[in-house]
Amino acid sequence: MEKKKPVIACGNFNVAHRPIDLKNDKSNYNKTAGYTQIEIDGMDNFTGAGFVDSWRKPHPDEVAYTYWSYRFKARERNTGWRIDYFLLSESLMSKVKAVTIYSDILGSDHCPIGLEIDL
Repeated sequence: MEKKKPVIACGNFNVAHRPIDLKNDKSNYNKTAGYTQIEIDGMDNFTGAGFVDSWRKPHPDEVAYTYWSYRFKARERNTGWRIDYFLLSESLMSKVKAVTIYSDILGSDHCPIGLEIDL
């Protein structure tokens, strides 16, 4: 599709791409689904193909999560994972006005994320 027009892929990719994207990276690495090297490599394939993690790019050092287990009061303790993404074609990044993680919205083990873009 990228050859015809820019692409936006969004949703729950079920993988924390970088150590900053989950609370306990060392204890979960290669032990927990969603943070295995195979899954990380899969996300690397997307970014290596020219897709950009539209939230991480402008927030390289910010800790924010989009998912918290229902167990162990994870959300109350902010023990979460960032596994929901807007992956964009590089050519669209200059058109991004805002990417937001709405962590204050309750009702699910995930929170909504938003993308504001000028097309």
